[in-house]
Amino acid sequence: MDKFRKLRTYNFVMGSFHLVQAVAMYLLSNDFKLPVTTAYLQFDKQANALLPVLKEVAQVRIAPLVALFLLMSAFAHYILTLPGVYDWYVKNLKKGANYARWYEYALSSSLMIVLIAMLVGMYDMSSLILIFSLNAMMILFGLMMELHNQVTQKTNWTSFLFGSIAGIVPWITIALYLMGSGSGDSKAPDFVYWIFFSIFLFFNTFALNMFLQYKKIGKWKDYLWGEKMYILLSLLAKSALAWQIFAGTLRPV
Repeated sequence: MDKFRKLRTYNFVMGSFHLVQAVAMYLLSNDFKLPVTTAYLQFDKQANALLPVLKEVAQVRIAPLVALFLLMSAFAHYILTLPGVYDWYVKNLKKGANYARWYEYALSSSLMIVLIAMLVGMYDMSSLILIFSLNAMMILFGLMMELHNQVTQKTNWTSFLFGSIAGIVPWITIALYLMGSGSGDSKAPDFVYWIFFSIFLFFNTFALNMFLQYKKIGKWKDYLWGEKMYILLSLLAKSALAWQIFAGTLRPV
């Protein structure tokens, strides 16, 4: 049980790292905003046709959203250390699952991908909702992977495969926006490209971590090692995105 007690402390410490960054992000950032838009068909009398009319739904301040995905992780880590919840956490870990991880990721990583999409110029509300939903489904397929394989003798990779398909679509869409931004003065700022490639890499390391867990390669033979890697990767990915956004748009002028 000592390794589980250490994991409890590990969750508390990592939650604190997330919390400190969330507070810093909110307090130190400027009020940089991006628009959220939509388009509706309206009849144009001059053209005598139904034409899409672009409308701005809102101006969204970015700093609170960056702080929010950090706070989500902090909250999830702290919750798992509470009496009662911790016992539930340990019971599930012994079965090779952490359900709380997937629910938190479904929210926090989906918010992250929406922010990345907005930074490359995707402002359409419907597109952002779809990207959020697809990413959340990718994460929930991870939950299904752990649920399903508790009752199989041989690892079934169906959920992993479907999750990978769902998860790649938002990145393809974002890549198309980046490629469409052109070159020279019209292209996206350099920090946006760094965000795209670095966070895409991080997202794929989560899939690699699951692959190593189920293949039981090296230290990943112990499910708890993979759990620790999930926690570490979550901190690194969220920190990398938060501070790259801060450096590119949120730092005070």
